[in-house]
Amino acid sequence: MKSRYVMFAGYNAWCNERLYAAAAKLPDADYRMDRGAFFKSLHGTLNHLLLGDRVWMRRFTGAGEHPANLDAILFDDFASLRTARRTEDERISRYIAGLSETDLAGTIRYRTLVQPIEIEHALAPALDHFFNHQTHHRGQAHALLTALAGDAPSFDLIMYQRETGQGALRKIG
Repeated sequence: MKSRYVMFAGYNAWCNERLYAAAAKLPDADYRMDRGAFFKSLHGTLNHLLLGDRVWMRRFTGAGEHPANLDAILFDDFASLRTARRTEDERISRYIAGLSETDLAGTIRYRTLVQPIEIEHALAPALDHFFNHQTHHRGQAHALLTALAGDAPSFDLIMYQRETGQGALRKIG
């Protein structure tokens, strides 16, 4: 089971690099324009992705920053946000690499953010949500980027697997 999460951590970082490289080409006004998305702009969506990762990483590890609300803007400038994204992706990969199969069969406890209650959650399904949440909001970012730039890089998992050999995929011939 661990190899699946190692793959998802690598895939997450790979997608984010592609996303930020494309976003860096946008004029700042377009990047910040309210396009009617859940977190308004591409900037708001990228901030939420980082924020969500920080919330969950604190739940997983007990350490790290914990934002006060789900639509907080953690970094107002793109360069700082991109640097923080890379740092968080490295943190995610290190955390996943350090997990054992026993850890993955265990549970975590945390307090929810929006309507605070105490939760006990099996770790593996919590990680499934964590990586799915990233994919969900990256899809929103992809749609915004496509509307703004007319094109966006592919985030298909199979492309990542082909490029890296992750996911028990191998090229024949």
